[in-house]
Amino acid sequence: MEKISNVTVLGGGNMGSQIAFQIAYKGFNVIIYDISADMYSKVIEHLDLLKTIYLREANAAEEDIENAFNNISYSFNLSEAVRNADLTIEAVPEDPATKQQLYTELGRVAPEKTIFTTNSSTMLPSHLMEYTGRPHKFLSLHFSNLLFHCNIAEIMKSTKTDVESFDTVVEFAEAIGMVPIIVKKEQRGYILNSLLMPFMGAASELYLKGVSDVETIDKTWRIATGSPVGPFEMYDIVGLNTIYNIAVNGELKDRLFAQYIKENFLKKGKLGYLSGEGFYKYPKEEGIGRY
Repeated sequence: MEKISNVTVLGGGNMGSQIAFQIAYKGFNVIIYDISADMYSKVIEHLDLLKTIYLREANAAEEDIENAFNNISYSFNLSEAVRNADLTIEAVPEDPATKQQLYTELGRVAPEKTIFTTNSSTMLPSHLMEYTGRPHKFLSLHFSNLLFHCNIAEIMKSTKTDVESFDTVVEFAEAIGMVPIIVKKEQRGYILNSLLMPFMGAASELYLKGVSDVETIDKTWRIATGSPVGPFEMYDIVGLNTIYNIAVNGELKDRLFAQYIKENFLKKGKLGYLSGEGFYKYPKEEGIGRY
């Protein structure tokens, strides 16, 4: 089995920053690659926020946080970013053309040893594998938002993924503090989102129809099921940008909810828990109260 020491995270947005920080926190060398130096300040903002959250909610020590930052470097040149990569984790926007172009270039410049993984929640490995030039070393490694709390890693291969690459990624997921969830067959949404999205969609439909308000819907779910969070709290945790990107390509009711999110939240910079406000407000000095 191959040994993972050096990891390149492709994309330094919300999820990419979280993935990179968790990997660095567990002692691995991480390079964050993004297409533009203009993204650098955003990446730093994400990482600074994660520092606060890990100290507050993950019982991290200052020394561990400092070590994590020391394990992270940055690059805006793909060849340089993957020069020593044992593993890449792609977390760029859910646009097929963007991903295809990235993997075509990645397959050209990455070392032969490098295993490619995607964090995509909507595209299957079989949709992208041929663009990599090495479909046998390509698979999905999917993390949930707030992965320091929701510490699962859903791992899904294609029919061409080789056993060694798959086993290496499973072992790596465990090494970074995740619980590997093996998805035996390609499935959009993997396991978690396949269960979660219909439930959350039912909540949004109740709200948009005027059946009840956000707080009452969440309270009903928490009391009746014993769950620590309700569906709209879960929307905030997942991130309203992510929810919008999924819903805007869905059925009519989903697209209506996407438009509602865009007008009432995204345009106002309310992106959910990590931005401090979504359906609920999250003061910086507090965590998610019901965790």
